[in-house]
Amino acid sequence: MEELLNFQANILNQISDNWSRYLLKDLMVNERLLGLKGLRGVGKTTILLQYMAYQYPEKPKALYVTADHPYFYTNSLFNLAGIWYANEGKLLLIDEVHKYPNWSRELKLIYDGFPSLQVFFTSSSALDLYRGESDLSRRLAVQDLEGMSFREYLNFTQKFGFEKISLEDVLINHQEIAAEISKKIHPLPYFKTYLKNGYFPFAANLSPESFPSRIIQILNTVLETDLSFAQDYSAGNVAKIKRLLGVIAASAPFEPNISKIAEKLGLGRNTVYLFLHHLQDAKIIRMINMTGKSMGSLQKPDKIYFENPNFTYALQAEVNVGAVRETFFINQISNSGSDISLSKDGDFLVEGKYIFEVGGKNKGFEQIKDLENSHLALDEIEIGFGKKIPLWLFGFLY
Repeated sequence: MEELLNFQANILNQISDNWSRYLLKDLMVNERLLGLKGLRGVGKTTILLQYMAYQYPEKPKALYVTADHPYFYTNSLFNLAGIWYANEGKLLLIDEVHKYPNWSRELKLIYDGFPSLQVFFTSSSALDLYRGESDLSRRLAVQDLEGMSFREYLNFTQKFGFEKISLEDVLINHQEIAAEISKKIHPLPYFKTYLKNGYFPFAANLSPESFPSRIIQILNTVLETDLSFAQDYSAGNVAKIKRLLGVIAASAPFEPNISKIAEKLGLGRNTVYLFLHHLQDAKIIRMINMTGKSMGSLQKPDKIYFENPNFTYALQAEVNVGAVRETFFINQISNSGSDISLSKDGDFLVEGKYIFEVGGKNKGFEQIKDLENSHLALDEIEIGFGKKIPLWLFGFLY
């Protein structure tokens, strides 16, 4: 136990309270068992440690451990929880729980056996937290932490305090909102940087030149480690899913021909569908369909995008600017909790009623001019007018 407390103290010394991710103030802190999912590098560990530091600043009532700590070579998670509970511990934080064998079974035992102990943990986005040997569905609450919005990026890197803006407010009052923000900062240069390397907080400590290689490292870890834990992938399956990601990277966004992909990779159609859904669960890609079409596990997606623009720049030698803009728009809309699908009239349909075309500053209304609730989301403009809305402003939705 002493080695874990010393480890925790060293970790806490590295945690800053100068800035926090958007989810910290919305953590479901009254839950007894809370799982926090998200991409590697988005700040899951920091959120839990910041909460612990704020909530338990003095007497040690909270304990942070990482599931791959050597302590667990000879000790079980359940036994640790029992010791901590016996010592009047109130909160147990477990980082990367998916690296612990039989994690779901022991979490259930901890939940049932120690009723006044809260357990918060982080896991890979690739992991289905309800899938396991033990039924956690009645006990577990889950929250997703997405990458940084453009708003968070500005607050983090430029020390602003911009608040999030609702979609309805953006649509109705975008001109006034953009003008007010532009009094404090000219957003367009920062927006270009954000698209390349602003989605992950760790970018602040890296040079732009080294950022793509760090992204490649994250993707390799997700494929080789997280998906292996989550889906019990063999080394052969990992190699095949990497080849599939290579096909996607060559032309994303694209309308996939599953039969041709399967033939090219030497896989069955159903295996390709399965791999695509695993890549989406891991938040590497995002599949999107036409309005009204469901997203079944064995159903062809209408289009495949990368999950965020940073992946696009890291994985494609020649980036399509139009694709980057669309990827950003889908990402920020989805991450804010709004529904988005492809539209037969414009590019996208949001919340089942707002039609959007996404493009550069010279894009016009020709395709959607007679449609109700139609808007243009335009790059390269600082302040919009009427139904022409700056694309960057959609980065303030969360």
